[in-house]
Formats: sequence, structure tokens, C-alpha cells
Amino acid sequence: MPETPPSLTSASAVEITAPVPPALAHLMTAPALAFLADLHRQFDGTRHSLLARRAEAQAALDAGGSLDFLSETRALREGDWRVAEAPPDLRNRRVEITGPTDAKMLINALNSGASSFMADFEDANTPSWLNMLEGQNNLLQTNQGTISFEAADGRAYRLSEKVATLFVRPRGWHLSEKHVLVEGHRVSASLFDFGTYVFHNAAPLADHGKRPYFYLPKMQHHLEARLWNEVFDFAESRLGLARGTIRATVLIETLPAALQMEEILYELREHSGGLNAGRWDYIFSAIKTFQARPDSVLPDRQKVTMTVPFLRSYTDLLVKTCHRHGAHAIGGMAAFIPNRRDPEVTERSLAAVRTDKRREADDGFDGTWVAHPDLVAVAMQEFDGVLGDRDNQLERTRDDVSVTAADLLDFQSAGHDVSEAGLRYNLSVGIRYLTSWLSGTGAAAIFNLMEDMATAEISRSQVWQWLHHGAHLGDGRVVDDALVDRLEEEEAARFLAELTPAHPAAKLVPEARRLFHQVACSSPFVEFMTLPGYELLD
Repeated sequence: MPETPPSLTSASAVEITAPVPPALAHLMTAPALAFLADLHRQFDGTRHSLLARRAEAQAALDAGGSLDFLSETRALREGDWRVAEAPPDLRNRRVEITGPTDAKMLINALNSGASSFMADFEDANTPSWLNMLEGQNNLLQTNQGTISFEAADGRAYRLSEKVATLFVRPRGWHLSEKHVLVEGHRVSASLFDFGTYVFHNAAPLADHGKRPYFYLPKMQHHLEARLWNEVFDFAESRLGLARGTIRATVLIETLPAALQMEEILYELREHSGGLNAGRWDYIFSAIKTFQARPDSVLPDRQKVTMTVPFLRSYTDLLVKTCHRHGAHAIGGMAAFIPNRRDPEVTERSLAAVRTDKRREADDGFDGTWVAHPDLVAVAMQEFDGVLGDRDNQLERTRDDVSVTAADLLDFQSAGHDVSEAGLRYNLSVGIRYLTSWLSGTGAAAIFNLMEDMATAEISRSQVWQWLHHGAHLGDGRVVDDALVDRLEEEEAARFLAELTPAHPAAKLVPEARRLFHQVACSSPFVEFMTLPGYELLD
């Protein structure tokens, strides 16, 4: 990797506020820190302006505004343009697996038989300083081909000869990295994750004939995609990479972004890897975006499935948008996971995954996501049945699809049935997940589903929505502070009763409950749980 030219910045203005273990010191070298400092100086001002734009847009919605396709970009949406052609290792993406960046997960996911693996610094990750550094080191060792893991029981994990294509998801634009300061200001978490990875991995990837691939989360406007494109151009120029080397798939996981899919693709067209239907964050975003509207109250979480009309409109539009411009459309996460101790639960989970993935393949998606290695073959079978020997189905332009803004905003189509069981479920999931997250594990199996921060956000935002709009349960009771407090206490006690007093998680349950109560019950709406949660981490 080339050294940073002396005429540019140095690492002298960069302060690391936490210890860097000696075994990880190679990640935070002076050239690497200088590169991060340059990214910060070049782009952080624009990032803050875009975050201010988000706040202004939300205030307008809270005041009674709505959303629509942008009139000023109509010509772009009607234009005949295409994204850059996919490189060979991104032409067949029929099953992608996702997960955190620990060594065992990386090896198992890369060896799983999936087409791709998305190593996640965001929703499936607890962003403690040590987690972030160890994750970066694991990715570097992966790209160098040296990663291994020795389990406590003596089992050894190594990479197979053929592995999945690696993607990396950095944290979103709204987050900062408190452990790295440039001239006294926290660096963007997005720029820290991206910059550290691309600086150290561009060379070893090139040595193996590969490229840096990314997933980009939680954007709300096409100008946020433009910023990412400018970051990619800057990194390619500084690191001596050909223009378009970096490719990024954008998760369409906010309601505002669903109305700007084409604009987002256009902004990233040289670097585009397509779009993904980030379904769980999208449901959360629907609640958050129209938090002030009582007519947007959604029913129990289990009833907000991908078959409800407003979500079907979103996925149909995503496929049509992508294929019209030569981009891949990747389907959403299957949160169901097998239970190896309960064959009946496993069969129900596998059946649900089969149905979900068959629908996505039939709808024209080129690939999909799963969260567990045991689901790769199940999802692969459904996509193989539709794609056959084709790499993808870009030729399916879905001219039958016509989606309006009203279709995307038709929350009434999901129904409004709220039950005590649904309220208890959300409270229990929230407390259990945050207990895991605070302990350092950002992806947790809870009630036979793989929960991450995105799914937990659905649970807490629904509690907020039901509480602040006084939703009625089926028996006529109103969701109020007293009911939420009582059920929250009962669910926390039930969870504690399942843990032995010596269990490491037991001491974190009260803190997890306090954090959940803060983000689920306070006003105004807390934008992301990770904002207050991050301040509790080392």
C-alpha cells in the first residue's frame, strides 16, 4: 500500500482515545490514520449537511407533509441509462449470507456454499472499539488467505479452496467513531470503516484478482449516494485504483430512499452493484418516517409480512428499477433460523424460508439473503429452480409493475390489529437483544429468529408508536405507560429467570431494560437505538 505523500496530511492531528492492542497496531499506522484524516477533512462537512437535511425533512413530515417521487429528477427516471456492467464475480449472486465479522463466523459463512458473504460492521455488530479493530483484522487476514480459528473444543476452522465473494457493510452516515478524533472531532463511522478496510485490503484483494465490494446502509436521499460516490472516487485516486474498481450495493431500507431508487442507482452508476430490499430496516423506517401520523400505526410485528400490499409494492418497484438500468436486485433477509434441538421448529422455519425465497425468485430478484449457513441450500434450491443455468434474470424488466407513491405509503393495507401478545413480544425481544448487544454480540438467536439491530428497531418503534398514539388492544385496553411498564417488568423478570445468577448476561439485563425503555417510551422519537447505546460501550 502506498505511503501518504508528505504534502498531504499526516497522522499528527489524529487522536486515538482508546488503547490499540499490539496485535492490532498494524491497522492504525501513520499512513492509515493520515488517509482517514484526509477522508474526514474532505467529506465530513458534506455529511453533516446531509444529516441536517434529514432533520429538516423529518420536521416537515411531522408538520403534516408527505413523500412523493421527486419532480426535479423526472427526466432522470425516464432516461435510458445503465449502470456499469458487473464484474465476473458479481454476476451470480443468487444466495448471499450475512453476519458479524468474528473469525468463526467469517470462515463458516465464506465456506457455506453461498454466492457472497456480507461481513457486517453495522446491524449485526456491537461497535465496541475492540470489535471494530478485530473485525478489520479478520477481514484483512481473510483477504490475505491466512485467517483461521481454533475453538475451545479443539476444532480448527480454515477457509475452503472455494469461498463466497466478500462484501463489507460499514456503519451508516448518522454514526460516528468516538475512539478516533481528527482535530478534536469524531470521525464518521462510515468513513472509518470504509477507509480502514479499503486502505489495508485494496492491495491483497488485487493480488488475488479481486476488488473491494461494499453494502451501503440507511441512506435517505440520492445526495447521500452521491457523497459515497465521491468517497469512492477519492479512494481510488489516492490508492492507485482504476475508476470503478470499488463496487457497492445499496440497501433500500428507508422509506424516503424507496422513492429515489433510480436517482441512487444513477449517482453510483460507475460503482454500482445494484440494490437490496433491506426489509427489516424498511419497516422500521416506515414507522419512524410517519411517526406523527396515527393512521400509520402498524399491527403486531408478526403480521407485517412481505405479502402485505405496501411492502409488495416496494419490492416489485425495486426489481423493476434495477433491471431497467442493468443492475442486480437482491432480495431481503430470511430471519428464520433452524433449531437443531427441535426438528419441528426447524421444519417450520425451512418451510417459511422456502416460501419467501420462491416468491422473491418468481418476482424477478437475482438473489437473496439468509442469516444462517443451514439456510443457504434451501434458498439456493428455490433460486436454482427459477434461474436454471442463468447467472441472473436481468432480462425480466417487470413492465407489468406500476407503483405510485400512494402504493408505497398504503400502511392501511397491513391492518391495525395490536395484541397484548404482540406487545409482550416486542418488549421481550428488545430487552433480550439489547442484553446481547451490550455484551458484545450484535446478532442473537431469539425465539427461533435471528435478531439484529434492524429487527430490534422494529420492536422498539412499534412500542413507541402504539404508546404515543394510544393503540387499542383487541380487548379494548389502551396501550399506555402503566401497561407498558408492567409488561416490561414481567418480561425482564421472565428473561432473568431463564439465566443463572452467574450468567454473564444477567448483570446487563437491567441496563438493557433501561436503554430499551428510553428509546421505546421517551419523546421525541430517538432516531436510532445505536445513538444512545453506543455511548454505553467501551
